[in-house]
Amino acid sequence: MSVDSKKDNGLEDFEFQRFVRGILRRKLVVVGSAVLGAVIAASYAFLASPVYEAKVFVTSPSQSDISNLNYGRIKESGLALYTVKDVYDIYTRYLQAESLRLDFFNKIYVPSLPLDEQKKSRDVLRSEFSEVLRVVPPLGASSDRYSIVVRTTDPEKAKEWVAEYVAQAGELAKNEIIKNISIENEVWARNVEQQIGFVREKSSKVREDTIARLGEALQIAESIGLEKPPAITVSQSAIAGGESGQLTYMRGSKALRAEIESIQARKSDDPFTDHLRDLQERYSFFKGLKIEPAVVSVYRQDGVVELPDKPVKPNKALILVLGVIAGLITGIAFVLLRGLFVVRPE
Repeated sequence: MSVDSKKDNGLEDFEFQRFVRGILRRKLVVVGSAVLGAVIAASYAFLASPVYEAKVFVTSPSQSDISNLNYGRIKESGLALYTVKDVYDIYTRYLQAESLRLDFFNKIYVPSLPLDEQKKSRDVLRSEFSEVLRVVPPLGASSDRYSIVVRTTDPEKAKEWVAEYVAQAGELAKNEIIKNISIENEVWARNVEQQIGFVREKSSKVREDTIARLGEALQIAESIGLEKPPAITVSQSAIAGGESGQLTYMRGSKALRAEIESIQARKSDDPFTDHLRDLQERYSFFKGLKIEPAVVSVYRQDGVVELPDKPVKPNKALILVLGVIAGLITGIAFVLLRGLFVVRPE
């Protein structure tokens, strides 16, 4: 080892020893500073208002929870089924919606504050509220469990608020889904009702056309004096005249007149309208689809909301330790600075 290196090491040892001796000479200052830091920390820890935390976990509903939403939504109906993911996505959207937070802030959080605190700036209150209520999304892609956390100085209020927030999100999501289903059913019902109107109108036109054809055949039968069908053998299809109705007059004027009077006397064409009853049944099906909200759940609560019995803030032990450490650092810094600026006599 060189002479210069030995000198440097000796100088460092000397400076360190000087540092230690300086602290020992002023140990009462250092100890007093540590005690003062502990007192200040203890005062804060024991005088600060305790903060309690209530937490609840929610996850996706089961298939049975949403089964009532799919009532009547069979393949033949043309209505798509609601899946668990469809329902839970709507719920979690409301759970994280700013509209719900704002409503909760205005109707529940602000009215709970003392009158003097309610007069604070809205921005300040919203900043404080962001620390009171938090929605924590799933930690991983494989999980769908959200946690809702409320921290307040009142444990009863923390428990009540966290349950209230979860329930409000559930009601909003459920109402939206049921409203969408009702609108969808109503649209389908109106479409079928329109089809019923079409087939009834078509049936009315068919009756008018039938009366016109029979009236023309009646004129022919009367003009040739054919009151009854002739005794010759004529096939039924020929007498009916097929689509053109050329031989319909051969049924005789008596039969034709009776049929025309019968058709004109009809009170309704419904019994003679093709597919009308099927459409009416389909219309009744869509109009009768109702969802019972009480038997539908758009989320599952994982566990119960327990009343917090131990505050999460302030952490008295940690604050006390940090106070002592801060006091020691302050005392040592004071001693060192005093040593730098106080000039000793030669």
